[in-house]
Amino acid sequence: MRERLPVWIRLRCGLEPGTCVALVLVLVAGVALAAYHFWSGRPQSVQPPEARGSAPPPAAEAAVPDATGEPSASEAADVVVDVVGKVREPGVHRLSAGSRVEDALRAAGGVRPGAEADGLNRARPLVDGEQIVVGEPPPAAPGAPPAPAANPPAGGGSPTTGPTAVVSLNSATLEQLDALPGIGPVLAQHIIDYRDQNGGFTDIEQLRDVNGIGDSRFADLRPHVQP
Repeated sequence: MRERLPVWIRLRCGLEPGTCVALVLVLVAGVALAAYHFWSGRPQSVQPPEARGSAPPPAAEAAVPDATGEPSASEAADVVVDVVGKVREPGVHRLSAGSRVEDALRAAGGVRPGAEADGLNRARPLVDGEQIVVGEPPPAAPGAPPAPAANPPAGGGSPTTGPTAVVSLNSATLEQLDALPGIGPVLAQHIIDYRDQNGGFTDIEQLRDVNGIGDSRFADLRPHVQP
């Protein structure tokens, strides 16, 4: 090829074919290196690092128990009742807020066959801490005086009997309330109406709020009733 080139080119360049090939290779390598540096130096999107110690999601916060030992909001809204008497599973039961006496009986396994539970208002809302007695007379309140003894009427005849047990204001029937001293059927119905409208009695002092019960009558009823 060199012999074919003009003389002035051969004299000017004075390059051997091997030298030309080497120059071409060096040129190609330089172009490749420049292309690599250009490609590696292009702008790239960068993801921000994840923040450490971020707050857990709401679900995780709800799963963490309270370190102070205080009950959660859901536990504080529950009601705890003691179901005793003729039920299949007597004892303390926790139910959701707004539950009724019927729900408490269901939680206790139901009423035993043959048990008398007609005196219970199954639709009444439950009061936290109350005791539901099924098929048995309510237990006497601690410190309550014994029932008055029967006094025979003048001139003989059968004795007049008085209340023999403390009556629960939350579960007593109309007849049981009517049998209390100084309480007739009208006032007994007022007590039941107050009980249904206010979700039961939590303290016997609430009897003072019942229409028709004054201080004197309340003093007579106090030894014979309990919430």
